[in-house]
Amino acid sequence: MSGARVAAPLAHPEALFIDGEWRVPSTDSTIAVEDATTEEVFLRVAEAREADVDAAIAAARTAFDLGPWPRLTHAERAGYLQAIADALEARLADAAGLWVRESGIVHAAAQASVARVPQTFARHARLADDYPFEERHAPTAGGEYGLLVREPVGVVAAIVPWNVPLGLAAHKIAPALLAGCAIVLKASPEAPGSAYLLAEIAEQVGLPAGVLNVVTADREVSERLVRDPRVDKIAFTGSTAAGRRIAAIAGDRIARYTLELGGKSAAVILDDFDLGQAAKTLAGAECFLSGQVCSSITRIVVDRARHDDFVDALAAEFAAVRVGDPFADGVGMGPLAIERQRDRVLDLVAQAKAEGSRLATGGGVPEGLERGWFVEPTVFAGVDSQATIAREEVFGPVLTVLPADGEDDAVRIANDSIYGLNASVFTNDADRALAVARRLRSGTVGHNAYRTDYGIAFGGVKQSGVGREGGREGIAAYLETKTIILDAVPMRSDSASDVEGAA
Repeated sequence: MSGARVAAPLAHPEALFIDGEWRVPSTDSTIAVEDATTEEVFLRVAEAREADVDAAIAAARTAFDLGPWPRLTHAERAGYLQAIADALEARLADAAGLWVRESGIVHAAAQASVARVPQTFARHARLADDYPFEERHAPTAGGEYGLLVREPVGVVAAIVPWNVPLGLAAHKIAPALLAGCAIVLKASPEAPGSAYLLAEIAEQVGLPAGVLNVVTADREVSERLVRDPRVDKIAFTGSTAAGRRIAAIAGDRIARYTLELGGKSAAVILDDFDLGQAAKTLAGAECFLSGQVCSSITRIVVDRARHDDFVDALAAEFAAVRVGDPFADGVGMGPLAIERQRDRVLDLVAQAKAEGSRLATGGGVPEGLERGWFVEPTVFAGVDSQATIAREEVFGPVLTVLPADGEDDAVRIANDSIYGLNASVFTNDADRALAVARRLRSGTVGHNAYRTDYGIAFGGVKQSGVGREGGREGIAAYLETKTIILDAVPMRSDSASDVEGAA
């Protein structure tokens, strides 16, 4: 076995982390968390109700308005970020084990993925050294001294889904903390374990009270975070449908928001690339987290003359994947996270067959795995770009192959979507890859692989989201820009970046 099921390694699952302490919730309501493989409840956590969410918002508001956190230097806050990174290193085994049970990811993949999360905090800590939080400018309409300052946006509601709960929380918490914000982290009821780990680490490193508050709540109660005027910004990762709702509510009160939403990402396989290698690469990527990844490459566009050969290669790769207990050695794909997601995937598969798409492999529940939320790796061939299976996000291990008549047609098909989160171009010619990449309407474009890079920036165009997470681009979403114009040069002027003369 590559791992084992152990008791959930949480100290206070019965409590909520509010204002720097573990509090008894306002009611005795709890949330049962099921193991995606066994369907057994392995964890119960406190369910936050309206009074608890209100208390968390109040704590964050006080921490931001009256506490020391926003008034620390960026270097001082970076020290806390590095301490969180170090403390998280010691909890990686706990984080990986929780993720497997909550979301169904293969244990070895979970270990490798969570091992990168501490670097999210460490990279943001290093940004304290050279990010332009202050820039000196020459005034253009009077005055002697101009200063552009980037200050924390305020109280942030960070709302994360169940598929990659630790990593997605880190990409919100790290920049918000460096900027000087206070945070209410709202965990998914299906996967709250990582949020509890982060709360324990915040307590361990001595993060000031109220700077990070952690609650788990259902959608109705969570909406209070979006509506409450004490919350300055919402950072959300989840479905496009939920994102539309959040944007509408936030727009009513002009709240700031970052939305990382759904995808139906395309790969364009050009005529010079080996089909077997492309099939191996794309099938392997889709097995990660059983396809429960918003940026998954699920629409594969290939020249019509090579379509059938590619489908055969892709179906063979998928048919060879061993599906089973994600803790077991040799397993290439585990279950989906929750029953309703498994049922939705099977419904979309049935609809695809009814609409005339050809099933090349998979399409059902693997034999002998009736317990747990398993779905076979599935390939549909000859898919029309207007078919439901080619347009709706499945969020499961289902790939569609769409035939194209040349490169221009392939780009057209790839762009024929309400989404624009990720894409890939498969070609041996880097110049050709770059030319096609510039034509694809997508937040990220990879070359000969599934790729994303939070160290640079991640996010989507069209209905895949608003804003970016990660890197220098991502921190801007947690800052407000202020222009200061003085009649004289202040004594402390040397502290600002010297970009005098910039307009």
